[in-house]
Amino acid sequence: MRANYKVELASGIFLLLGIAALVWLATRATDYGQDIGKETYAITARFANVGDLRDRAPVKIGGVTVGMVESISLDPVSFEAVVHMNLASRFNEIPSDTGASVLTSGVLGDRYIGLEPGGAPDMLEEGDEIFITQSALVLEQIIGKYLFNTNEDKQE
Repeated sequence: MRANYKVELASGIFLLLGIAALVWLATRATDYGQDIGKETYAITARFANVGDLRDRAPVKIGGVTVGMVESISLDPVSFEAVVHMNLASRFNEIPSDTGASVLTSGVLGDRYIGLEPGGAPDMLEEGDEIFITQSALVLEQIIGKYLFNTNEDKQE
């Protein structure tokens, strides 16, 4: 009886550790948890398609997180997605002709905004808008275009 108790206790501890590991992994995968500081400045960018970009997604330059997505809204006139971002004030020397792309990271396919700095002498400031943007690549659209283009080639 005593050996059976030890096996059950070890199994229970192992199960609890497994559940704790899954909870930790789930929170790390969904909560980006960036701490960009309290001093930030807001910029915006317009995209034709942001895919499944979410609020609090990271904004990165060269893989380094420099900010986060504050919110995403739809322009009722142009039907473009307007992404509102907060960048850390310590990154205040980003050129005004910087480009923004919606990119995918990791195995889970999390989306983030990637900034490509330009070479303009003016810097981005509070309230500025990034005009050079590249929308998200949506896998379903790419597959659909490939399938339909292949069928058209066969018919000719």
